[in-house]
Amino acid sequence: MPITDLLTKNSAFYKDEVCLVEINPKLEENKLMTWREFSLIQATSTEAFRRELTWGEFQKSSNRFANLLLSRGVKKGEKVAILLMNCLEWLPIYFGILKAGAVAVPLNFRYTGEEIAYCLNKADCEHIVFGPEFVGRIEGICYKTKNIKTWLFVGEGCPVFAESYDKLVTYCSSKLPNIKIDDEDDGAIYFSSGTTGFPKAILHSHKSLVHAAIVEQNHHKQTKEDTFLCIPPLYHTGAKMHWFGSLMAGSKAVLLKGTEPKWIIKAVAEEKCSIVWLLVPWAQDILDAIDRGDINVNDYDLSKWRLMHIGAQPVPPSLIKRWLKIFPHHKYDTNYGLSESIGPGCVHLGMENIHKVGAIGKAGYGWKTMIVDENRNAVKQGEVGELAVFGDGVMKCYYKDEEATKEILSNGWLYTGDMAMEDEEGFIYLVDRKKDVIISGGENIYPVQIENFIRKNEAVSDVAVIGIPDKRLGEATLAVVQLKDGVTFTEEELNDYCLELPRYKRPKKVIFATVPRNPTGKIEKPKLRKQYGSEGLVSKQNEL
Repeated sequence: MPITDLLTKNSAFYKDEVCLVEINPKLEENKLMTWREFSLIQATSTEAFRRELTWGEFQKSSNRFANLLLSRGVKKGEKVAILLMNCLEWLPIYFGILKAGAVAVPLNFRYTGEEIAYCLNKADCEHIVFGPEFVGRIEGICYKTKNIKTWLFVGEGCPVFAESYDKLVTYCSSKLPNIKIDDEDDGAIYFSSGTTGFPKAILHSHKSLVHAAIVEQNHHKQTKEDTFLCIPPLYHTGAKMHWFGSLMAGSKAVLLKGTEPKWIIKAVAEEKCSIVWLLVPWAQDILDAIDRGDINVNDYDLSKWRLMHIGAQPVPPSLIKRWLKIFPHHKYDTNYGLSESIGPGCVHLGMENIHKVGAIGKAGYGWKTMIVDENRNAVKQGEVGELAVFGDGVMKCYYKDEEATKEILSNGWLYTGDMAMEDEEGFIYLVDRKKDVIISGGENIYPVQIENFIRKNEAVSDVAVIGIPDKRLGEATLAVVQLKDGVTFTEEELNDYCLELPRYKRPKKVIFATVPRNPTGKIEKPKLRKQYGSEGLVSKQNEL
């Protein structure tokens, strides 16, 4: 069954029920301006603070876009890129591409023009849909993307080199196109987060997409009555595949355009959200805002909120313990996954296993796991090795990269590059990225363990630990520590705090600075290594 069949089913059963809501808090805050200031903004924008879409409208919108693509001669398997901020049009465009038998290629909105051109060429894209935020970047790369036949612009003020999506789809049929799609047909190409260099093109079939939907609903028990608050970018498998649980259940989802703690809490209250997926920094910000008194949770009706779950990165146990003190009635869950395994869910903690906070869980629904040594032989329980996963959500390949595919795929198993260990109860703990392991004086040091320890300190907002060159030890540990606003904390105090760690795990150097994270919440360690490696560290210390 292709993923598009789920949308068709929902449009038949729940035609007039709201499925998607878009909220733009910045537009609501503009109402606090003077009448003249607000009028000027309204005169140049037709955006609304809140927009919504029913399942029937979703189906018709995606059908219209599919028929537009087919009218332009788009063939089955052709690649269509999406470069949009989260908006109400995003998912209908995605499903329109799939209904045409084409392959959707979502792009990271943080990409530079050069990265956009690289991805368009890498994925053999022939068409692109983009929004107003990207006009400058797109205009600058037109000459580098000669394969692009169609430039479609979503919004007002269409640039001269593109065509208006909004105007064109108006005249297209809203009937479902007669395109046969099978499970094994290519469905989407997602790009890796790019924290290890140029992103790789990850090809998934419709079977992978459907598997993600089944896994998500199984894990979080979405029903028709649930409302999912979606904050992360839809271009990433994480947000999309969590929303697939709503697609399975035929339930409502809210796209919140912003991450301010007050906006999140307000959206949960006003839209009666029951499931919220957060990244670690956002959860931390909410707790800090409550501690400062910026948010009084008693001012909001949060009674429908039943589940807070976090993914995309290791979750500090101290954060969850702190969260549950404020929201003791919440269920908590965490998912582990990669874009290569169609996003979250190949390893899953489970809402019933909150006593195992710190673990990423066990094999998810429909998945198998294995922890292996450097020869890909299973290690003994309790030993550290590389995590491998097996299931219908494993990618088909890295598109046009046979060598890289062979490095990560073997006999259906996906070798994740993440170091992990399994305890006596079968719960898996993520130790670190294989490439992030620090070898200091012959000892393997796993930065995540040190980061989790340092984050327990009340003065610390975020932390990243990397290896830096050391003549004697080979590598030494450097902790980049981000303090909470207004907090004073010295290197000496941090060193004293770390005395509880084994000597070889204690940071040898400390830098107080902002910890950079990509849009999915992952620490950008290559950026830190470049900044604070041998030359970068010397430069930084000279500045201090």
